[in-house]
Amino acid sequence: MARRSFNIFSLSFLDVMACGLGATILFLVIISAQVRLKADRASEELLGEAGSLEQQLKEARSSLERLQASPVSSPEDAAARIEKLRSQIADMREKVAAQSGDSVAQKESPEQLRADVQSLEEGLGRLTASQQKSGTGGRVRSFTGDGNRQYLTGMQMGGKRVVILVDASASMLARTYVNVVRYRAMPDERKRKAPKWRQVVAAVDWLTTQLAPGTRFQIYIFNEEAHSVVAGSDGNWLEAGAGGALEQAVAELRKVVPDKGTSLANAFSALQQLKPAPDNIYLLTDGLPTQAKQAPGGVTPVKPAQRATFFNQAVRELPGRVPVNVLLYPMDGDPDAAGFFWRLAIATKGSFLTPSRDWP
Repeated sequence: MARRSFNIFSLSFLDVMACGLGATILFLVIISAQVRLKADRASEELLGEAGSLEQQLKEARSSLERLQASPVSSPEDAAARIEKLRSQIADMREKVAAQSGDSVAQKESPEQLRADVQSLEEGLGRLTASQQKSGTGGRVRSFTGDGNRQYLTGMQMGGKRVVILVDASASMLARTYVNVVRYRAMPDERKRKAPKWRQVVAAVDWLTTQLAPGTRFQIYIFNEEAHSVVAGSDGNWLEAGAGGALEQAVAELRKVVPDKGTSLANAFSALQQLKPAPDNIYLLTDGLPTQAKQAPGGVTPVKPAQRATFFNQAVRELPGRVPVNVLLYPMDGDPDAAGFFWRLAIATKGSFLTPSRDWP
């Protein structure tokens, strides 16, 4: 009797395969349903958070409007209310940042909220500036530049005896030697309106707004010589807030016409007349000095090595242990100036900055 042949693809085998395939499909269907359900729940949670943030944004904006409209009883009250608003903004920014990474589908909501928070911060900045302008910040003077930029990053503003030392040499008329020569041939009124010089005067105007009432100060200008902008006050301290001294000093500075060469040695030497010595110096200049205490004879151009020597001689005239904060308005063709003045600022524990052309 012949044996029966064996076939692996029997009906039983096909039944088993069909059952396995069916179970796999059912498993995938169940998983897909659970994923969709979780996604829907996450979307609902994100929408709820977005609604909550929008409500907080409305409340913060309402608080800002009330703060702007209501009178402020004291500087401390204004500071406390502004700080509370800042805290609300910081909290909202953290929540927006957390939400923005949760779901691509919710991208538009965080972006819109982020824009609203930025708008709110701009309003807070305007409010803070207006509080400073109204005198609630305890300052003697106020200054509003383009864009209300009330800042000077990296420079410590303060001191009980402050000297603002301003370079008023001919080079302060322009940023290139060619334009300096052109301005020197112009009338004095046109020189006073030179963009570079106007920026320097505006910077001094801003610096004076940072002086607290009662601060003793002086504003000295220097070229080949050095003296106070307020006639008859050389060697004497003036007091911020007393008799409009700050306003008078800035007004006199606006009358100055940049001229002649630069003796940094005479400028630092003039500060030794101030008793007691200054505890903070702000130096606004554009390059290395072109002479020592005495003007060099002849018309031979001053070489870079000579200017470096003049600078080192000037530093020896500087009152000891006084921070020198340098605001450099660089001239084309004087690349060594930045390095020398930076080292001076570091050695005296001061600061070194090169302001942008639109500051303040």
